[in-house]
Amino acid sequence: MVANLKDTPQWMSEEDYLASELEREIKHEYIDGYIYAMSGVKKNHQRITANIDRAFGTFFKNKPCESFASDIKVKVGSKFFYPDVMVVCNDNNQDYYTETPVIIVEVLSKSTRRKDETIKKIAYLNIPTLQEYVLIEQDFVDVEVCRRQEGWISRHYFLGDNVNFESVGLIMPVEEIYARVDNPEVRTFFTPTEISTN
Repeated sequence: MVANLKDTPQWMSEEDYLASELEREIKHEYIDGYIYAMSGVKKNHQRITANIDRAFGTFFKNKPCESFASDIKVKVGSKFFYPDVMVVCNDNNQDYYTETPVIIVEVLSKSTRRKDETIKKIAYLNIPTLQEYVLIEQDFVDVEVCRRQEGWISRHYFLGDNVNFESVGLIMPVEEIYARVDNPEVRTFFTPTEISTN
C-alpha cells in the first residue's frame, strides 16, 4: 500500500499524526510533517504480501525475529511509512511502529513504483539496522533484492529461482512468493490445476 500523493497533503505534528492514526479508518503515511492517505490494493498485491508474511511467520516461530504486515509503521527520521512486510529482530518497544527493521518488502504497481523506488528507498536505506530491501512486481514476475553487504546493488529473481533472505537465513522459491497470483507469467509457468490448488 502507498500514499496517494495526488491528494492535497495536510500538515500536522508527529504527535498529532500518531494520535489521529489510531482513530482513522483509512491509514495515512507521514512525510516531513504532511500526511497522505493510503490507497487500496489489488488481490495480487495482497496475495504476495500474505505469501511473504506467512513464510516469514512460520520461519521465525520460536526465534527472536518476527514479521509484521502492512498495519505496523516504520519510522525513518521525520517520516512514517507502512511497509507491506517487514522483519524486526530487536524492537524499540513502541506499540504502533518500529525503527529497527532488518528486511523491508514493498509490492509494486504502476501507481506505487515511483514512490517505492525513490522516496521510500532513499529513506529506508538510511535505517542503520536494515540489511535487505525487497521490491516485488505484482503485474509480472520480478523480485528485486538490494542488500547492504553488497552496496545495495539490485539482484533480480524470476520463476525457477530461489530468493535468499541472507540477513535471516531464509530461502524462498519465487514460485512460493507468487502462489495464487494471477498474471500472464504465472499462468504460463503453472498449469491450470496447479494455480487452482496452490
